[in-house]
Amino acid sequence: MTQTLSATLIRTVFVAALGGSLLGFDTAVIAGSTQGLTHVFALTPSELGFTVSAALWGTVLGAMAAGSFGRVLGGRTSLLILASCYLISALGCAFSTSWTWLLIFRFIGGLGMGGSSVIAPVYIAEIAPAEWRGRLVGTFQINIIGGILIAYLSNYVIGLFALGALEWRWQLGIAAAPAALFLVMLIGIPQSPRWLVAQGRVAEAEEVLRKLGSGKPLAELAAIRTSLQADGGPNADRLLQWRFRRPILLALVLAMFNQLIGINAVLYYLNDIFAMAGFDRTSQNAQAVAVGATMLISTLVALSLIDKFGRRTLLLVGSAGLAVCLTGIATIFYTHQYQHLLLILLVGYVAFFSFSQGAVIWVYLSEIFPDRVRAQGQSLGSSTHWVMNAIVSAAFPVVATQSQSGPFFVFLVMVVLQFLAVWLFFPETSGVPLEDIQRRLGITDSDRERTVAQVARETS
Repeated sequence: MTQTLSATLIRTVFVAALGGSLLGFDTAVIAGSTQGLTHVFALTPSELGFTVSAALWGTVLGAMAAGSFGRVLGGRTSLLILASCYLISALGCAFSTSWTWLLIFRFIGGLGMGGSSVIAPVYIAEIAPAEWRGRLVGTFQINIIGGILIAYLSNYVIGLFALGALEWRWQLGIAAAPAALFLVMLIGIPQSPRWLVAQGRVAEAEEVLRKLGSGKPLAELAAIRTSLQADGGPNADRLLQWRFRRPILLALVLAMFNQLIGINAVLYYLNDIFAMAGFDRTSQNAQAVAVGATMLISTLVALSLIDKFGRRTLLLVGSAGLAVCLTGIATIFYTHQYQHLLLILLVGYVAFFSFSQGAVIWVYLSEIFPDRVRAQGQSLGSSTHWVMNAIVSAAFPVVATQSQSGPFFVFLVMVVLQFLAVWLFFPETSGVPLEDIQRRLGITDSDRERTVAQVARETS
């Protein structure tokens, strides 16, 4: 069965994916503020690391809670709450009267970041047709990268006005405008049909499926109901079960390596990395824009290929390219030579990341768990991602003061280990209906497998 991309589906995916833009903006905008914050609040390297990671610890809590919120409230309502967190954080950071208040409002922004990293990809995956799912869920990643690029560009433009001690307030506070827009646009999108079925609201689910362009809404509705019923039982909504061990391990490994290879540490401290190599402040902001643009282009290329060549292939190719770039970056800081090549290598680094891990993680996490625990599984993977992000980002400035090349050699080792893990253990999920991926991962019983297969025949 082929589902058309209806206007409602396109609009709904577009709005939900906007949460990625705010996530990306809030993730990267701090890169232009680190030097100003250090000066205004007289921060030590460890305090700077804590300032950057404050939002990330918020993302951990937001990601952990999002699975439960999503299951109870549904994707649309959960995203409305998270959009409010973005708005409060942006305004609060802009008007913070002390370092403590800045940390508090960055933490609130982190709640929105972590929650949207769980809810938005799951929501999109649940409304997307199987043959388009990789590209549609991937729009969330496109929006993350777009948000990162806008943050770097915003920092560059604001820096041109020479605002002095007020510069960081404008850089952090300007996100209030898109946050308010996101909040308003969310009001017009529907709840996920899978969530509606789980709540017993079957008639509403059928109506939503029709609006989303389903060719056979009754048959698709039957497949969803069959999947939920087959997953029933006293422990149906509990993620931590032995039969889910494989998707749990895949989620943990993918999320851990996504951060252990250093991408967000590089993005957060991009200006500082250029400063270590001797570039001035204006040049730092300009080169950061070039890095952000590269990430966006690479992500668009990846998402045009992710459903054709598959998630696993992109991960392997990206890991190989990352290893080459990290070797060069580490060599520059170890030898203190060839600094003119740093921009090229950093551009290559973010390009290979965006082409592989960046494009794949949210798609893969949204696919590998069954309906009843999908939000919880996404929450587990996202929480792991943000915990490792916070640890690596807090440690980076401290380690870099001891050895400029040290962090990059560690990232290189992690890339090699990730390549081996993907090569040996990761299955391909491209083009497989969500209800069938469970069978491929060995987490369905024989009766369920026969039932789902029967429904699949009826819908074809």
